[in-house]
Amino acid sequence: MTESEHQFLIQLARASIIATVSGKPLPVAESPGPSLQSQSGCFVTIKQQGQLRGCIGNFVSRQPLWQTVREMAVSAATRDPRFYPMKPADLENFKVEISVLSPLQMINSIEEIQVGTHGIYLVKGHAHGVLLPQVATEYGWNRETFLRQTCKKAGLPETAWQQKAEIYIFSAEVFSENAVV
Repeated sequence: MTESEHQFLIQLARASIIATVSGKPLPVAESPGPSLQSQSGCFVTIKQQGQLRGCIGNFVSRQPLWQTVREMAVSAATRDPRFYPMKPADLENFKVEISVLSPLQMINSIEEIQVGTHGIYLVKGHAHGVLLPQVATEYGWNRETFLRQTCKKAGLPETAWQQKAEIYIFSAEVFSENAVV
């Protein structure tokens, strides 16, 4: 995607969050370019003062990317169960980051995981957890720590990845209000 497409999606996500929290109608996008019409999965992350405030996404979409970004932005602000829904006072100081995802790829060996390049989606029984590629880099994790943390996020023991869990990798085009990551 181009820098102008990144900025369009960031502005759309920000405006959608502000509109929802303020009780106003969602913004309407005016004829976004062809790459924003693709049906890609994405995650929208909200941070306040450098700390996670909400993060919601999906791996696949049956709607154009720009609509998925708008929907995930609203969900990150209001439906992340780890946080209370954003209130008008929360609108004063927040940053938006968007991760546009590649398709999931099941792996046979953890050696296929490239820390800093791949995110992990782990499934074991009815439990599942996901961590975006940039999380391991932000925390300075190695491959095993990344796997352990993904298990914890799924509500599983830290070593569950070693016992017949399905592990998928994906990459992401990550950009935020400040810069492309």
